[in-house]
Amino acid sequence: MDSGAIERAAGNLSAGRLTHTRLDHLPEGDRPSDEADAYRLQAAVRERLTASGYGEPGGRKIGCTTAVMQEYLQIPNPCAGFVYAPTVRDGDGEFDFSSFHHVGVECEIVVRLGEGLPASSSPYDCSRVARAVEAVMCGIEVVDDRWVDYRSMDVATLIADDFFGAGCVLGAPLTGWRELDLVSLRGTMSINGVEVGSGVGGDIMGHPFEALAWLANTAAQHDSPLQAGEFVFLGSIVETKWLERGDLVEIQIAGLGGANARFV
Repeated sequence: MDSGAIERAAGNLSAGRLTHTRLDHLPEGDRPSDEADAYRLQAAVRERLTASGYGEPGGRKIGCTTAVMQEYLQIPNPCAGFVYAPTVRDGDGEFDFSSFHHVGVECEIVVRLGEGLPASSSPYDCSRVARAVEAVMCGIEVVDDRWVDYRSMDVATLIADDFFGAGCVLGAPLTGWRELDLVSLRGTMSINGVEVGSGVGGDIMGHPFEALAWLANTAAQHDSPLQAGEFVFLGSIVETKWLERGDLVEIQIAGLGGANARFV
């Protein structure tokens, strides 16, 4: 994509969120053709959203790191996006149901970084990124289907629009996470008291930190290295569940506690 196409596409994608308008396919000449284009366009969208008062990014999310989500979305590889600070809740979150087009939730393991992972130190592996993790927590990722027909969308455009990202609830951070076997931690998600899915940490690319290493390398490659203080959602161990107004979502991950979200 040339600079003109990026500016036009960023204008369309950011306007969709700012005006609460469902998005359709970008004009053919303004679509990202590969992941490099996708992440360049994502950065341009981020600049426009922040400049327009949407908020600063507070953390990041990775989609499609588990078989259950890859099968659900028919996307075989991880995809990254940003989570904006005004959409973040702690512990027991409340959201305005009408602020979404088609809101869904996911059950995830989340890390907070105590140090950055600069491009100059890449490539990263699981053990190296572990040293940068200050805390681990559970989290509810809130996603929004902002598309007229997301099944017909190309993956690069979905990435450019933060891959459905729309907010989150963060559980209490655990700094003593090294005492846990992250691979075996079991998580469950319930809606209105009924369990709707479960999974374990090992569902995330074999180990949750493999997803973090993937993101550290991808972010470094696309000039957006991970920073100290950021949180990262590592991918859902439960298939996305779409909600109705009034729903109460609860997750529990063994060793990490729980988090709740209400959609009113």
